[in-house]
Amino acid sequence: MAKPHAVIVPHPAQGHVNPMLKLAKLLYQKGFYITFVINEFTHRLFLKSRGPNALDGLPDFKFTAVPDGCDFGDGLPDPILHTDGLMKDVPLPFFKQFIDQLVSSTDVPPITCIVCDGTMNFPLKVAEELDVPSAAFWTPSACGMLCYAYFHKLVEKGILPLPDESCLTNGYLDTVIDFIPAMKGIRLRDFPDFVRTTNIEDNVMFKFSATQLDKPCKVSALFINTIDALECEALDAFSKMYPPVYSIGPLQFLAQKQIPENSELENIGLAFWTEDLDCLTWLDKKEPGSVIYVNFGSIARMSSKELFEFGWGLANSKQNFLWAIRPDLVLGESAGFPPEFEAEIKERGLLITWTPQEKILKHPSVGGFLTHCGWNSILESIVGGVPMICCPAWAEQCTNCWFLCKHWGLGLEITNVTREEVERLVRELMVGENGKMMKAKALEWKKVAEDAVTAPTGSSYMNFDNLISNVLLSKFANY
Repeated sequence: MAKPHAVIVPHPAQGHVNPMLKLAKLLYQKGFYITFVINEFTHRLFLKSRGPNALDGLPDFKFTAVPDGCDFGDGLPDPILHTDGLMKDVPLPFFKQFIDQLVSSTDVPPITCIVCDGTMNFPLKVAEELDVPSAAFWTPSACGMLCYAYFHKLVEKGILPLPDESCLTNGYLDTVIDFIPAMKGIRLRDFPDFVRTTNIEDNVMFKFSATQLDKPCKVSALFINTIDALECEALDAFSKMYPPVYSIGPLQFLAQKQIPENSELENIGLAFWTEDLDCLTWLDKKEPGSVIYVNFGSIARMSSKELFEFGWGLANSKQNFLWAIRPDLVLGESAGFPPEFEAEIKERGLLITWTPQEKILKHPSVGGFLTHCGWNSILESIVGGVPMICCPAWAEQCTNCWFLCKHWGLGLEITNVTREEVERLVRELMVGENGKMMKAKALEWKKVAEDAVTAPTGSSYMNFDNLISNVLLSKFANY
């Protein structure tokens, strides 16, 4: 019997590729043939970081590099320029040509469905032409997605664009937005930071975020890497506005439950930078719950001054810390620390380039996470039962931070990046009374997350099965 064939198309950013790869592995485990489509520059980066055989795949799990017309050289692309290309459907002819070749090939099963990142419309248009079901995977949180869906209302009500630049500092951002369900008390500053603009017509990220959800392309279903119990109100509101919405997270936990240990899928991974596995040995030597892990994700940038404030705050806290400082984290400068800093953190601090984050957040020595509030990082922290210090960088990370601190009891927000503030919050999280309560809350949410992916009645477990049977296999001849 022929296998169902899923074409998977992630957005070419680390935080989008990771969950999409987990999804692809889960579908493979369910019997799908997988074609995982990445653009050429991402293909080069993965081979550079993981070796020449990193994308060999398996007989029924293939990686394919396809040009997208948005290639900006060997480095990571400018997100704004790349987003502008996606908004104009620049990749569409390249992807269509690839799909035409795939359809005419006798070496692969017929395409059953196309699953793409929610930031991309061009694969949905091709799926419609082929008359196969499509599903859009939105990698942000449901609360972040709900904010994006209301961007146009902020404009209609005259709240946006900002009247002038002074609104960034004069308290205007503290305006409470009271017309969005599930978000009582949210302020304008807690929205995705694309709202902080005086000109929405020239703001690529604002226009893109608003139009993607204001008039989405025809799609069979949307699905989100989240948990019903965690974001029930936002999911309910979002589901009333769009096609069937499935919550299927945390995908990390779902994969642990459904993919056997020592599976052939274990060695398939994608990372822009080489992971330092020696840090796990360093963690093995530390006391349980004694290390705060620090990582600002794959996109956030900071000044050298901010880097030093974070560094000295961590050092002065006298707590153990593990900090991933990727090569391009600091704007226009190297990320070096003076010798006296190295002496101060000896034995207590470890600085490395990139980390196996999921393994770190599950390590018993890790008791806290200083994070940029990217959604993948938040879910990985919940899976590990680890509370967070929140320093949102951009996009819906501001919204995630608000929910972590105000609703879920899992976060402390950094409002001013000074060494004194960093030191105070690290101490509060790691050894303070508030930190103890947050650690207990983190373990409660970990249990909720695990229950969601557990057969036979877990919400994410059932939603994932329904997504496959009701959508992805809806036109599969042998189903």
